[in-house]
Amino acid sequence: MSEAFVNPLARNGPSVISSARSIKSWARELLTLPDEAVVSVSALACHVSGCPPRETVIFVMQGAETVQLSIHKAMQDVTEDDIAHAFSAASNPD
Repeated sequence: MSEAFVNPLARNGPSVISSARSIKSWARELLTLPDEAVVSVSALACHVSGCPPRETVIFVMQGAETVQLSIHKAMQDVTEDDIAHAFSAASNPD
């Protein structure tokens, strides 16, 4: 398999790619996901009043079930603890 294409003109490309890979790996480990589960990570502009300008959105798709998590940090600033906290909060909304 060939290596992933890295766009040399993209802003902050390698650090974003590396961060996305780490986030996906942490999510898989925390949820003990099977290989067929899909984990998608996106960096979005946050338009909610008072939230940081960037947020990281994680989608976990397994069978018919989809879980969406939003972490109000830039992708490069997200830690494994942030993901664990977001999954815990999504699992226990009360």
